[in-house]
Amino acid sequence: MKRKKSRTPKSKKKRIDLDMEQLEQLVQRVEAGTLQEGDAALIKAMIENLVLLSQSVDEKAVTIKKMLRRLFGASTEKKDNVITSKDDESKGKGAGEDEDAQKSKGGYQKKKKKAKGHGRNGQKDYQRADRIGVKHPELTANSPCPECKEGKLYALTEPGVEIRIKGVAPLQATVYELEKLRCNLCQKIFTAPMPAEAGSKKYDASAAVMIGLLKYGSGMPFNRLAGFQGNLGIPLPSSTQWDVINGHTKYFDPIFDQFIRSAAQGGVLHNDDTDSKILSLIKENKLENPKRKGIFTTGLVSLFQENKIVLFLTGREHAGENMAKVLDHREDGKDPPIQMCDAASRNISPAHLTILALCLVHARRNFVDAALSFPEVCSFVIEALAKVYHFDALAKKQRMDGYQRLCYHQEHSGPVMETLHTWLHKQLADKIVEPNSDTGRAVKYMINHWEGLTAFMRVPNAPLDNNICERALKKAILNRKNSLFFRTENGAHTGDVYMSLIYTCELAGVNSFEYLTALIVNHEQVKIAPTSWMPWNYTSSLPT
Repeated sequence: MKRKKSRTPKSKKKRIDLDMEQLEQLVQRVEAGTLQEGDAALIKAMIENLVLLSQSVDEKAVTIKKMLRRLFGASTEKKDNVITSKDDESKGKGAGEDEDAQKSKGGYQKKKKKAKGHGRNGQKDYQRADRIGVKHPELTANSPCPECKEGKLYALTEPGVEIRIKGVAPLQATVYELEKLRCNLCQKIFTAPMPAEAGSKKYDASAAVMIGLLKYGSGMPFNRLAGFQGNLGIPLPSSTQWDVINGHTKYFDPIFDQFIRSAAQGGVLHNDDTDSKILSLIKENKLENPKRKGIFTTGLVSLFQENKIVLFLTGREHAGENMAKVLDHREDGKDPPIQMCDAASRNISPAHLTILALCLVHARRNFVDAALSFPEVCSFVIEALAKVYHFDALAKKQRMDGYQRLCYHQEHSGPVMETLHTWLHKQLADKIVEPNSDTGRAVKYMINHWEGLTAFMRVPNAPLDNNICERALKKAILNRKNSLFFRTENGAHTGDVYMSLIYTCELAGVNSFEYLTALIVNHEQVKIAPTSWMPWNYTSSLPT
């Protein structure tokens, strides 16, 4: 057995090596109660090693947990899945136990029945489905009833509905075989004209939109779509896909620019970024060795009036610099917006004055990561923040305005946060937690950023967290996981435009396929008046 070095430099001890035979002899002496000189030192060294090993395992488990979350994503960080309540402990039911373990302990509870019709879509949800009216083959309105022979039939206002779904390729093709006629005297050939409904382009607006939705909305790489289309007998080369969507991006640029101008006027702006890859910039990093080598995709969500605008911006600029670029378009005289982000320095820019609100979920996650090793300490923070979120949910349920919500939090969340603040300082002052441990770092993070984390108790409409921006960035992360990189900065811009429009439509509850198609078809009008072609108002601008 190898004795570890003491953590105290002054008491550096000698390494002790024991083989299995010596260990067995030591165990026999302990059992017989005939310890020899030096046995006490050996036992003490073994105990110290065991303690150090246990601590290392706990710290390593937290690190592995973080790594697994980065690789596969956290399934959930709900309170009941992170900490074990006292009731569960008394019943012997841990939060991490599976159903078999719970059954064996008698703690299994029958699952709640799902609501009737759960998971099914009604016929109204099939908005783009073809609708075919079917007449009764034998009976008509006002005809005699075939059952009673005396009454007359009349038509019901609601027809019966049956749905049939067929599989087709994402992009369909139509082959027009044009008749050709040749003069037997002059040999001139006459070809039948194309039908008017066929259009003038091989790939129309709907094809460009469908490719863009599959690529930037669902994360399907060009090569994968090319293989899929090829298997269905409608070839679509990857290079052709890029030419199609890149050629139509110019029709979306006016709306993307309007998104930036409108987002700058928002009252609350969420921002964060994630790593990205652009091959041309990576090559530039190797050849020219620029000072700035990082490549980011910034996600920015602006609460503009009653709507949400999502922007994606990819390049060398980080989230704070991209936020400054957007706020350059803010109208003079407007009050500073609320900026929600985490405490990373690159999320903030001094170029524009903002009211900084920091994400409570980021602070909470530090305790979630450490809960495996220090459940009692971390559960206090998690329970306290759960109460704050409960009060916020009640405020939303009662549809409070910004000022009412502020007063409500001050009354109910104020005492909770004050108790938490006192508790955090006590952990360090009384040396209850090790400052350099995971829990200690989590405690110091909250103390150092307390003002930003409690902005919701001083500023009307200040959000609690940055979750809406985190969810938006999953679009960029999905594309990065599947396609790995952008080839050029122009490719990154195309991806940013498509992702911004698609996700803004999703948040507005608008059909992104119909919206993007309408922008292409009506691109001349969009260029003239982009404010009339936003996702939430474009239908009123469509030609009748």
